[in-house]
Amino acid sequence: MRAIIVNSPGGPEALSLTAVPGLVIGSHDIRIAVAAAGVNRADIMQRQGRYPSPVDAPQWPGLEVSGVVTGVGEDVTRFGLGDRVCALLAGGGYATQAVVHEDLALLVPLSMDLIDAAALPEALATVWSNVFMSAELAPGETLLVHGGASGIGTTAIQLARLMDAHVAVTAGSAEKLAACASLGAEILINYREQDFVAKIQDATDGNGADVILDIMGGSYAARNIEAVAVNGRIMVLANQSGEPATFDPFRLMQKRARYWGTTLRARSLAEKVAIMRSLESAIWPWITSGEFRPVVDSRFSFENAADAHRRMETSAHVGKILLVP
Repeated sequence: MRAIIVNSPGGPEALSLTAVPGLVIGSHDIRIAVAAAGVNRADIMQRQGRYPSPVDAPQWPGLEVSGVVTGVGEDVTRFGLGDRVCALLAGGGYATQAVVHEDLALLVPLSMDLIDAAALPEALATVWSNVFMSAELAPGETLLVHGGASGIGTTAIQLARLMDAHVAVTAGSAEKLAACASLGAEILINYREQDFVAKIQDATDGNGADVILDIMGGSYAARNIEAVAVNGRIMVLANQSGEPATFDPFRLMQKRARYWGTTLRARSLAEKVAIMRSLESAIWPWITSGEFRPVVDSRFSFENAADAHRRMETSAHVGKILLVP
């Protein structure tokens, strides 16, 4: 099999497509012939040497794939050879084959392009577990999504609207805001030109956002607390700013708000399975009906993986970037 490995931590040029040994299939595992792998910010961090794969996962990047089942462990009950699936991985998606526990995979509807399905697992699991399972966004509430045009953002907008919640987004250009609006976002904030705190307070008659999904961290921490509603929930998924966060705990107390930091990759198998089961029952009917569709920005060949990383690092993309063997 072939995989995109990191020869040594560094820039996009550190990615190298090479032959690697095949993967062992455990009793509850399936082997997938990869049709596509999703590109995520975590992959950038791994390439830079800041976010290695867990010790029990392949050491090359890749947190999600789609493809066809080509092998099954002796105790597998959910899938058979030839099934079209997408799967959540702890690592190893940047390869022509992936091995994953059967409970972390889901069937891809025949109505969906198999390559595009690689855009589903990581973003859906992240948004669903944070915004709905933990923060419990309810119909009629307002969700504020920072980075609304990202893979996480475009997923969050669609899910929140399907759940009859209102959506506000921040993005850095009119084109990105227009893309967010086309998915159902109602409050559009250009963070380069507008103060998102003032904008969200004005748009909600001073109530603020009930749930905030933050990928920026840093200075956004204190501003999120000003923007959140009383009894609101702030979910912090990343710290793309690279800066430490400072805020006044008393303001958080006044709002009776919760400030949660979360990760997905490091969770136990049982936790991830619970998330995927919840996704399967609550969201997969919308996948099957076509009411939810992943937004795919671009596809790159494995040979051009460095260009895929460069595009993500420019933040020019809208939706997901995919790698195709």
